[in-house]
Amino acid sequence: MSSASLQNNVRQLYVGATPEGVRFRYALLTFDIVTVLFIIATSFFPSNDITEILDVLFGIVILADFSARLLVSRHRMLEFTRFSTWTDVVAIISFLAPLAGEAGGFLRILRTLRLLRDYQMLVRLRQDSSFFRRNEEVIFAVTNLAVFIFVMTAIVYETQKFRNPQISNYADALYFTVTALTTTGFGDITLHGTVGRMISVVIMIFGVTLFFNLARALLSPNKVRFACPTCGLQRHDSDAVHCKACGTVLNIPDEGLS
Repeated sequence: MSSASLQNNVRQLYVGATPEGVRFRYALLTFDIVTVLFIIATSFFPSNDITEILDVLFGIVILADFSARLLVSRHRMLEFTRFSTWTDVVAIISFLAPLAGEAGGFLRILRTLRLLRDYQMLVRLRQDSSFFRRNEEVIFAVTNLAVFIFVMTAIVYETQKFRNPQISNYADALYFTVTALTTTGFGDITLHGTVGRMISVVIMIFGVTLFFNLARALLSPNKVRFACPTCGLQRHDSDAVHCKACGTVLNIPDEGLS
């Protein structure tokens, strides 16, 4: 198989509309979720030979995925200007080099967000899942909040585990992150030093913003995505007859009562 043929076949898997490509991207999404669950579960137990072997296997798969994305990219150097690319690099290092620490692996969850925002994946999810169409904003809000919580938990743990006796495992770090995010602030766990205070500030400011964004998505009227043929407005009330921006009569597909 020639290099050009291989590149074309791989590109079809990542961006093509073929059934094989769609199944492949769903498999990647499933792999991302499994990886995150593995990171969370193993963070509460001492490292052993089995988890180290699994770490390496996950790292090899992530490296293969990363290499394939570079192979099919039409602007490879531009890929390294994207934050998502560097989170992949951190995840690869954390899985393949145990001395680099486990916390970097928590950044792997960022790729789940990246895949959900991929245009092809969004189109496929909207076509295949009525649940996703009805709850798209809520799903994104939950994903964004989950990403923030787990990344900040990792940062809290890595910056405090050697200097703060109150942070002895990921459960302690997660507990502090959630209490700071919700501004509950029980005070039984606090972060030491200027760095710790700045981390607390970041958690409270950005965490509360994401939390209220989730609340807004849950409480606001349900919207559907349908491009107005006149002005192009994308989001409308599910029962809208006219576009609220220009008044054009809409013909939003209705799945009927469930």
